[in-house]
Amino acid sequence: MWSFLVYGAVLGLSAGLSPGPLLALVVSQTLRHGTREGLRVAAVPLFTDIPIICLGLILFASLKEPDFVLGVLSFIGCAFVGYLGLTSVRQQPVELDLPQDAPRSYFKGMLTNALNPHPYLFWFSVGIPTILKANSQSLPSALGFMASFYVCIVGSKMVLALVVGRSRSFLTGARYLWSVKCLGILLIGFSLVLFYDGLTLTGLVQ
Repeated sequence: MWSFLVYGAVLGLSAGLSPGPLLALVVSQTLRHGTREGLRVAAVPLFTDIPIICLGLILFASLKEPDFVLGVLSFIGCAFVGYLGLTSVRQQPVELDLPQDAPRSYFKGMLTNALNPHPYLFWFSVGIPTILKANSQSLPSALGFMASFYVCIVGSKMVLALVVGRSRSFLTGARYLWSVKCLGILLIGFSLVLFYDGLTLTGLVQ
């Protein structure tokens, strides 16, 4: 169970801290409209991911050869997580264009995450296969993975909103960049684990 807790935490922290459409919206809403609006955007994954997870679990439950499909998806997940890791390692300071407009933080956050391909790709190639793998060991392992992932992805974005609300130069500082780069290295390591899972699930390695 502990391995899935750590896995979920690292994936959640990486998704929470790595620059992307939702993080940019968290920061821009915080700088334009205050920390409260940034916190609202940070909580968006709790709502937008639920339909994706439910749909994925329903689809996987209907598969006749789930191990082979999970193996193929593990290879896709390996490429996706490896790409995220390399992107994080190469990360440069964040620059934001901040036009003035009405807050509408929940609407903007939901729309941004719904149109962002990363949540769909993550859950179908990494998240749901990991949930099923954890559940094959025990239900608490699967719940622990999801809990640690969401605590870290939402929590890290909320912490960023609070920090940026106090110091808008934080995202250009060395501490943030090195945190993202270190998480990128861990992601590359996890991509190798996914690659091995793909080999075993497809029967290429016994």
